[in-house]
Amino acid sequence: MDKIMIKGGIPLTGSIKISGAKNAALPLMAACILTDKTLELINIPDLSDIESMSELLSQLGVALGCKESSQGRVMCLSANNLSSTTAPYDVVRKMRASVLVLGPLVARAGEAHVSLPGGCAIGTRPIDLHLKGLEALGAEITLEDGYVHAKALKGLVGTTFTFPTVSVTGTENLLMAATLAEGQTRLVNAAREPEIGNLAQCLNAMGAKITGIGTDTLLIEGVESLNGASHSVVADRIEAGTYAMAAALTGGKVQLKGARLDLIPTVASLLQQAGVILKEEEDGLVVDAPLEHLQGVDVMTEPFPGFATDLQAQWMALMSVANGASMITETIFENRFMHVPELCRMGANITVHGSSALVRGVSQLKGAPVMATDLRASVSLVLAGLVADGETVINRVYHLDRGYESVEEKLRACGADIQRIR
Repeated sequence: MDKIMIKGGIPLTGSIKISGAKNAALPLMAACILTDKTLELINIPDLSDIESMSELLSQLGVALGCKESSQGRVMCLSANNLSSTTAPYDVVRKMRASVLVLGPLVARAGEAHVSLPGGCAIGTRPIDLHLKGLEALGAEITLEDGYVHAKALKGLVGTTFTFPTVSVTGTENLLMAATLAEGQTRLVNAAREPEIGNLAQCLNAMGAKITGIGTDTLLIEGVESLNGASHSVVADRIEAGTYAMAAALTGGKVQLKGARLDLIPTVASLLQQAGVILKEEEDGLVVDAPLEHLQGVDVMTEPFPGFATDLQAQWMALMSVANGASMITETIFENRFMHVPELCRMGANITVHGSSALVRGVSQLKGAPVMATDLRASVSLVLAGLVADGETVINRVYHLDRGYESVEEKLRACGADIQRIR
């Protein structure tokens, strides 16, 4: 099994191209099911989660092809010949986002059989809101043998559905399903993440009628059919935030090509409070961070535009070497402090109290063998390794490959001493 070895203490300097967002690309790929025409997606990241979704779509009968372009990797998807409405366990267990085929399959084919999803072990993350929303749209839902069976043989019908709690994938699933429902659908308390806006824009390019994009109320006027389209995947705000923190940790100066402040508003504000200088340029962001001036700043994870839970582990690594103390409170997932023992192995001073962690900054982290437990935890250990004294070896890095494209190459281009070993 692959490992990553890092020799820390080198400030990052240079530029990093921010990839297309995994969390935007996955629902966009699922959207191809809604039409028998070709959907072209530009700036698709090269990640194992993308491979898993490609495998799933192929099993459903979707034809896929990739090519390189000046705008990044381009994927063409055609669901002209859907041959199956079953998303099997052996594929879905690898990745929770596989559940995103549920809404499109019910809307287009009238039925779907989708295994209950897997993914990172960071909490229960139930899909009950997806199912309640589809039932509100007229689908009949049954659970049997670990599978969701959804039927709407006469088609879905528009309705008003209020999310009791914010759900990103729930919003995406119902948004896609509602595009082909009869009449108007109103989604209240919808998630506002940029990836949802990116999906809605793509669906509109395909002929959907969606308004309220970027707000917590989405209005969808159902149409009989959707067309093909060409659409660009939005830049990955989690990757941008991660590399901004990597620059801050090492006291470096890095240009993040393609990054945008409007995608990371709360992260940018908190970084500036911590003493990091951010400057927006025409083609991205410049992060300039004098290490000795880093200050501890409290953080609470919240739905967008709040601080993303997917950046919590990275922030903890940053705060572990900041001056003073900081309190990090996790409100999204109940089991997302699994990286704490590993950071402590490297000399971090972190105390967990329920859903909060008190981080007291130390003057120096020490390299150590550590183990990745989930996607974002794995990259937090990479960040810690970049600033630690000595050698850090990170085990189980297959988690990392799910969400970060060419992480070693990108960091090495900025001077990091990092390599993958077997």
